[in-house]
Amino acid sequence: MQKYKKVIIAFSFVGVLGITSILKLTPQFVETYYSNGLYIGISKLMRYAFGWLPFSVGDLLYTLATIYILRWLWENRKRVIKDTKNWLLDVLAAFSIAYFAFHLLWAFNYYRLPLYKSLNISHEYSTEQLIEVTKQLITKANKAHALIELNDTIKIEIPYTKTEILHKVSNGYTRLKKEFPQLNYKPSSIKKSLYSLPLTYMGYSGYLNPFTNEAQIDGLIPKFKIPTTASHEVAHQLGYAAENEANFIGALAAINNDDKYFKYSGYSSIVRHCLFEIYRREPETYRALINTLNKGIRKNYDEALEFWSSYENPLEPIFKSTYDTFLKTNNQAGGINSYSYVVALYVNYFDRT
Repeated sequence: MQKYKKVIIAFSFVGVLGITSILKLTPQFVETYYSNGLYIGISKLMRYAFGWLPFSVGDLLYTLATIYILRWLWENRKRVIKDTKNWLLDVLAAFSIAYFAFHLLWAFNYYRLPLYKSLNISHEYSTEQLIEVTKQLITKANKAHALIELNDTIKIEIPYTKTEILHKVSNGYTRLKKEFPQLNYKPSSIKKSLYSLPLTYMGYSGYLNPFTNEAQIDGLIPKFKIPTTASHEVAHQLGYAAENEANFIGALAAINNDDKYFKYSGYSSIVRHCLFEIYRREPETYRALINTLNKGIRKNYDEALEFWSSYENPLEPIFKSTYDTFLKTNNQAGGINSYSYVVALYVNYFDRT
């Protein structure tokens, strides 16, 4: 009887695959009953349980799980040959439990309605709209820079500690929920990852732990990037799984924050995305517009570029490619680099405000 239970557990992931195949076809159902129903309760419960702790519970669990798995593999190494069938069954059962938990606790959000539909924002735009909105955003970014530094050639240095920055993140969501009530964020659970160095070498500035619902920030990234990065991970906490949609929500939360450094981080991030898209379409226009952006902002861009360049390694493209494949498998057709869609959200949002 025990063996049959193990077989059922081991192949339960097939059932989850079947469920996800159905949910891909019913985004409104996912939006209503999971993302705005069950998941809200799960997310809040996790954040109440782990958010008050000063360290990353999720990273600690990953560490313990890795140690346990390595120890189990070592202790059962002889079973690979002597009892291959049952060994594989044990491995598959463990995988199935983790796969089910991953989807139940967070990943069903991959199949919700696209953000442009739930927020009633168009996802179509012309190059002319893009250029016009980018000009407006460059003006806002320059003003945000000037509120902090009178000399437009000096890059911005955030005077807070990284922990202090994380404590300020929720303010932007408190203000943003007045426009979008579904973005209500309470309680908070944002932490620096215990694995910041490995994250950096992998090319990631943060991630959401789906098993503890903790927003994890790479503690090594330049400070001016932390406000938008942390706000981005909070968007994931709120159930917005797509990277481009989390970029949009995170940037809006940053510019709605009372803090001037958050506003600067938000506007400089938005402008960078828009300029990148203009460069893809009209390089000459890009070169003209980039020169209207304060040199101090461009120095911050260079700071971020130099930071990531200093950690480049042969394995980073592999990690990025793996994650890109993962996103495409989970209903994100654009993968990791889907700039056009996030820019569409920016253009249509700021074109109507």
